[in-house]
Amino acid sequence: MSTVHVALAGAGAFGIKHLDALARIEDVKVVSLVGRELDKVRAVAQRYGVEHISTELADSLALKQVDAVILCTPTQLHAEQAIQCLRAGKHVQVEIPLADNLRDAESIAARQRQVGKVAMVGHTRRFNPSHQLLHRKIQARQFTIQQMDVQTYFFRRTNTNALGQPRSWTDHLLWHHAAHTVDLFGWQTGGEIVQASAIRGPIHPELRIAMDMSIQLRASTGAICTLSLSFNNDGPLGSFFRYIGDTGTYVARYDDLFNGKEERIDVSQVDVSTDGIELQDREFIAAIRAGREPNSSVAAVLPCYRTLHRLDQQLAAQDD
Repeated sequence: MSTVHVALAGAGAFGIKHLDALARIEDVKVVSLVGRELDKVRAVAQRYGVEHISTELADSLALKQVDAVILCTPTQLHAEQAIQCLRAGKHVQVEIPLADNLRDAESIAARQRQVGKVAMVGHTRRFNPSHQLLHRKIQARQFTIQQMDVQTYFFRRTNTNALGQPRSWTDHLLWHHAAHTVDLFGWQTGGEIVQASAIRGPIHPELRIAMDMSIQLRASTGAICTLSLSFNNDGPLGSFFRYIGDTGTYVARYDDLFNGKEERIDVSQVDVSTDGIELQDREFIAAIRAGREPNSSVAAVLPCYRTLHRLDQQLAAQDD
């Protein structure tokens, strides 16, 4: 395969991040762009030189030249659309989360096994240079995690996206934002999550979701994780990961890394880019070319969604 031809569904905030990333990858061409509002899709397509646009994913899947699809669509559509892509014989990358329930996540995994195409999930923390550097230290037995303390904070009391634009769907602290940390904790410790518990705050009267949540995890290695999530925090915003280990303390803020004394650690040589989304997309394309399972494949991240399911059941029981 020379050039990999990609269709991208979702021309919002994260779709644009992927368009920027794909533009920096050799022998990749975005040939189709899908979105709900044709005028907005057309404007983005013109900016990035994408020739085909549509409001229907099926139109992109019908294009013979399309090799792979990246889904940056509402969470509630992920499972149906991922299976639709696999059924059409296309490789697929689904932005996080894979699904908002375990049954759908397992259905995607089953379909991937049937067709043998690359199916990957956008668990970007596995690709951020900051987390990659620590993963290498762990693999080399230079660092062992004792505890991870994670804060995922946003100020989002209205239904808006990362660009402050209105959303057509509702975000979720558990099935979306907690998925990043639950998967990362399992990947970094190399163990199974053997204990998990969660509590949540009041349900928002209009959004109908919990705006605050606390999650505790324990891995089979003995490491523990405490995760605090909020849509009510008025700054600073984002996710902050404190790794407490046997040989040091590290703080990861997306692609940046610091030691426990807040001294910056150079991660510029960890990979070919310091952009986690670009590295994620590079892995997707590389796996397609090599015909191999990618890091953050559907199969690899499925344990995360099993843990989220357990937590979801706990939270539901708290309402009874």
